[in-house]
This record gives sequence, structure tokens and C-alpha cells, in this order.
Amino acid sequence: MHELGVLNSMVHTIERIVKEQNITEVSKLVIEVGELSGIVPRYLEQSWPAASYKTFMEKTQLELIVIPGIVKCKGCGRVFNAVYSDLCCPDCKSREMEILEGDDMIIKEIVCC
Repeated sequence: MHELGVLNSMVHTIERIVKEQNITEVSKLVIEVGELSGIVPRYLEQSWPAASYKTFMEKTQLELIVIPGIVKCKGCGRVFNAVYSDLCCPDCKSREMEILEGDDMIIKEIVCC
């Protein structure tokens, strides 16, 4: 489970940003997590208390938005959700695809008090 390490790194990055902006408290953190990112949203939620413990973000609410893993089949060109199709094109059954979205994790919003 590498989600805790990802969150720890994110907390340090946000800490640097809010210090530069002279912000003392963050009430909510909104993160977009792609279905194909390799990050498990449930593990992020479970790891958040440990990652934020004894930091300025200890009372910060974590909100996750899951972004669908949309791909384009290299065989027939069909665009579909790879997760719902078990990473297989519903039309031609190819497993060769180009990822269009849903393969990253980004900080969408930092809400300050």
C-alpha cells in the first residue's frame, strides 16, 4: 500500500504552498484519482488520518473524486471505460489501448478557512 507515502508527500507539498501564501489552516482537500492511476481511493481514505496526524492538516477533510479510466482501442478505435470492460475492448476483444483519461492523481482544490 503506497497510498500513505503518496499522501505524506502531498501533505509536505501543500504545507510548502500554504506557507508561501501565509495560510494557517486548510479545511478541505479535494483530490481527483483516476481509475487507472494505480492509486486505490479506499486506501487513500484509510491512510489520510495517519498522513495528516500531527500536521497542520490534521483536521482537514479529504474529498476524493474518482475519474473514470477512459481508453481508446488501438484495434478498432472504440472509446470505452477500461475498468468496466475488464481492460478488454467490448467490440474486438483487443487489450491494446491508448489511455485518454483517468491515469493520474491531482490536487484539484485546497480550501482554506
